[in-house]
Amino acid sequence: MRIAVIGPGAVGGVIAAWLAQNPELTVEVCVRTAFDRLEVETPGGPITADPRVLISPDQALLNEEGPVDWAVVTTKTYDAAATGAWLARLVGPETRVAVLQNGVEHVERFTPYVPAERITPAVVDIPAERRAPGRVRQRRDGSILVPEGTAGEVFAALFAHTPIAASTTPDFKTAAWKKLALNCAGAVNALTLKPSGVARREPIADIMRALVRECVAVGRAEGAYLPDDLPDTVVEGYRSGPADGVNSLHADRAAGRPMELDARNGVIVRLGARRGIATPVNAMVVALLEAAAS
Repeated sequence: MRIAVIGPGAVGGVIAAWLAQNPELTVEVCVRTAFDRLEVETPGGPITADPRVLISPDQALLNEEGPVDWAVVTTKTYDAAATGAWLARLVGPETRVAVLQNGVEHVERFTPYVPAERITPAVVDIPAERRAPGRVRQRRDGSILVPEGTAGEVFAALFAHTPIAASTTPDFKTAAWKKLALNCAGAVNALTLKPSGVARREPIADIMRALVRECVAVGRAEGAYLPDDLPDTVVEGYRSGPADGVNSLHADRAAGRPMELDARNGVIVRLGARRGIATPVNAMVVALLEAAAS
């Protein structure tokens, strides 16, 4: 089975390296910057992999083996168009596309490029940080959730040889909104440029809870089942994790890179407006981060 991982940054690098540990899988990585090999510092020790590295969609056309079996999208959400160029070269009639991205619009983001019925959305919880091209630190084994059904079961089985807990869920919408609740609170880290430990300050925790409460209100209107105590649960998660943890929004702002602001907070504002739900705290965070990045 051939698998192409598009955008092997932090999470994508972890995914590609672990998949490549199975000799029955042929792994290719689609990147902007070439590297010689993948090196991942995992909780259980370092692993390495030597996948085929493609730096241009045109190179995929030269592959005589034809379309891949799975295209695994781990790019940033704002890179959908660039990812579409890769999909046009890699995807055939039988190819499945797994979208491992933030937010709650996995399928909608890629239907311009792939039929919706061939897209498998995934919620990923694998804390990792990219140190350099092909060099990643994986902080926790983590998990992947995909919708139940044949495609989801096949995708989850790809990780049977890894410590990553990949499984299916009958309620993917709720899983995606719970992850969004965690992510939207992380905008505070990007604003303050402080790691996860800043949540131990109660005034900061209150802002995080306010962000999550808005997410819960909009998510419920969208059909997700979200508990009343989710804001407290999210804050406790930040407090109990490594104090020096850096989420991707924080890392991107600190490095001067584009941020996934729309997928993590803007979507709450957009969908809230459509549902007639006020989301002033998320709207403020979006406005401040956009101004900071301009």
